[in-house]
Amino acid sequence: MTLALGCLLAAGLLLVASPFLWPAREPVAVAARAGVQTRMRSRLTQAGFGGVPVSVFIAVSLAVGLASAALAQALLGVQALAAVAGLAAAVFPSLLVSWRARARRRANRTVWPDVVDHLVSAVRSGLALPDSVSSLAQSGPAAGRVAFSAFEREYRATGNFAHCIDELKASLSDPIADRILETLRMARDVGGSDLTIVLRSLAAWLRQDAAIRSEVEARQSWIVNSARLGVAAPWIVLLLLASRPEAALAYNTPAGGLVILGGLAVSAVAYRVMVRLGRLPEERRWFR
Repeated sequence: MTLALGCLLAAGLLLVASPFLWPAREPVAVAARAGVQTRMRSRLTQAGFGGVPVSVFIAVSLAVGLASAALAQALLGVQALAAVAGLAAAVFPSLLVSWRARARRRANRTVWPDVVDHLVSAVRSGLALPDSVSSLAQSGPAAGRVAFSAFEREYRATGNFAHCIDELKASLSDPIADRILETLRMARDVGGSDLTIVLRSLAAWLRQDAAIRSEVEARQSWIVNSARLGVAAPWIVLLLLASRPEAALAYNTPAGGLVILGGLAVSAVAYRVMVRLGRLPEERRWFR
């Protein structure tokens, strides 16, 4: 009995210590970090900042956060508010990039059906698929002409359509572009005479989806605006109160710091819930 209990205890201790003894979890952590970097890179590309390295973007965000925290501490003298200001300023570049990426996707959503129509016209005129895609460097949307020009140069240099499609998908970083380019890849690989029919059906579906999304976003925009106003108003009042010396002394105590940090947590949760309720889910990139 003693031996059995000793074995059970040893097995339990071994299971507890196994994550630290075996480095099998390290590739998972590396993959998770790589996934975060890939998402950040995709978001920067969608926002039009594809030439900015992820490390530089993170460094700039941290520098802005530290500068804002120092400025808030110098002006108000409240440590909790300085920490909140630094955190908000550090997160602001990411929010700005996300907002710009959504705006560009929203603007391009109405353009992609026209791109499909150009591809249908090029294919029906007898051009090969690589030449049809390359023609979008002149007739495609202005936001994507640089990427299509890079595709044209890369295909002339390598002649590898699949590789050039992957590079074009990475440059555009758009879920709708992924669908169009994967349709072209499948047509290139398996052939068939129904490519124009498929592309026309895709263009019709994209136009219908864009119209429905525009209508729903217009109706639900008041929810998002109300969430932003509801989050900003208490902090504006708090800044006005903290400008008074007696209020600054009260907020500079441990209890005052807990109140400010608790308000920050409540504001963040409430804002995320309101935005999630008032915003349509973003399309995911399934073909990366």
